[in-house]
Amino acid sequence: MKTTKSKSHANTATAEYAIEESKLLKLFEDELKDIYWAEKALTKALPKMAKNATSQELIDALQSHLEETEEQVQKVEQVFAILGKKPVAKKCEAMDGLIKEAQEIMESTDEGAMRDAGIISAGQKVEHYEIATYGTLRTFARTLGLNDAADILEEILNEEKNADQKLTEIAESTINIQAAEEEE
Repeated sequence: MKTTKSKSHANTATAEYAIEESKLLKLFEDELKDIYWAEKALTKALPKMAKNATSQELIDALQSHLEETEEQVQKVEQVFAILGKKPVAKKCEAMDGLIKEAQEIMESTDEGAMRDAGIISAGQKVEHYEIATYGTLRTFARTLGLNDAADILEEILNEEKNADQKLTEIAESTINIQAAEEEE
């Protein structure tokens, strides 16, 4: 009698796990749609940020990350393909807000080091959001056994971390120092 009960409990646990896994898959897909929208939106925002920057080093970093972002859009499309899904974007309210904030910073600051510092600040907020999202998506993919997708997501995650580090280096080596020296 105990054995039957244990088997029944084991079957229930397995069934519950399968349900949870399918819920996780749905969340994974929803988050993927969200970051897909975010990356596509960034392909429009990054050129505006580069246009408003004055430091050549910052302009180059933004333009380089634009090229990387365009490639990331394609990588996210590969993840959709692994899922057997058509790539669909769902408006990412967080990224929309971060892009609006970047626009406000560019509009409210004078051209020069202060605006460049603001662009870096806005850019790093974007990078941190992407780092959090791609880290989560990678972990979800591994949990779901989607190792090819996890590998692609980890590649993007590392690119985002590198972009954040590059912005830090630019800020610390020149921009923040110059901005601190500017007088109102």
